Amino acid sequence: MKSWLIIGLFLFSNAVSAAASMVKVKNYDVEYEMAGSGDVIVLLEAGGAAGLSDWEPIFKDLAKITTVIRYSRLGNGRSYPLKKNYSSEEYAEEALLFLKSININKPIVYVAHSYVAYIARIFAARYPDKVAALMLVEPASEHDVDIMREINLAIAEQEIAQIKVDDLANGMSNQYLDFWAKRPLPDYPQIPDIPVSVIASIKKYKEPSVLFFSDRAREMWGKLHQDWVNEFPQGKIILTEESYHHPQFDEPQMVIREIKELIGKVKH
Repeated sequence: MKSWLIIGLFLFSNAVSAAASMVKVKNYDVEYEMAGSGDVIVLLEAGGAAGLSDWEPIFKDLAKITTVIRYSRLGNGRSYPLKKNYSSEEYAEEALLFLKSININKPIVYVAHSYVAYIARIFAARYPDKVAALMLVEPASEHDVDIMREINLAIAEQEIAQIKVDDLANGMSNQYLDFWAKRPLPDYPQIPDIPVSVIASIKKYKEPSVLFFSDRAREMWGKLHQDWVNEFPQGKIILTEESYHHPQFDEPQMVIREIKELIGKVKH
């Protein structure tokens, strides 16, 4: 059984590594790539155990319109394979240290996929002067497991227990140390009044492997994120029926278009 968050596909790794650089963060090597030019800086961070190659479908096109950075957190991609239990607060702090290490001092457009919604929300709340806009792509939420439990509590508990086992077997324990704790994350107004966009898939599965992929869960998932983003004065929800968990692979032009719109809001 696969967790809906274990989507770390290491595609195009050879092509990516040739252009990537290394920088020291807390004396550990961190892999990153920066390209393009422009006043607005976009930071791409991949979810789960994925590295910077998860942004291959959109990275070069984004570099044509602005400055874009992608990197692999410690333990992911070709960054140092550090083994420890990280919280999203620690990852948020290291994202800040990473930006400082490559001399990025101005606010960024933070584009976060999957689990990294945890990190990005904490980052935006803790360092509001460092974030110009926020985009969450198929974001993990502290309420994800509630969807399963509301549909069928007994089955949900069985499936959640198995997903935890699968996560550990796939080396996901670091990222999900706090995921299963279900503690509240920052919302508006802890996250300031900045442009916030959420891309969430409501595409139906022909053969759902777990309750989370059932038709009812897909509808609840879409409403969860729609309600969340609507709290933001500059919020926008994009619900797609064309992608599953990786819109940047399934609908790259749509993702680029939405990032470009965020860039335009920042410029104004």
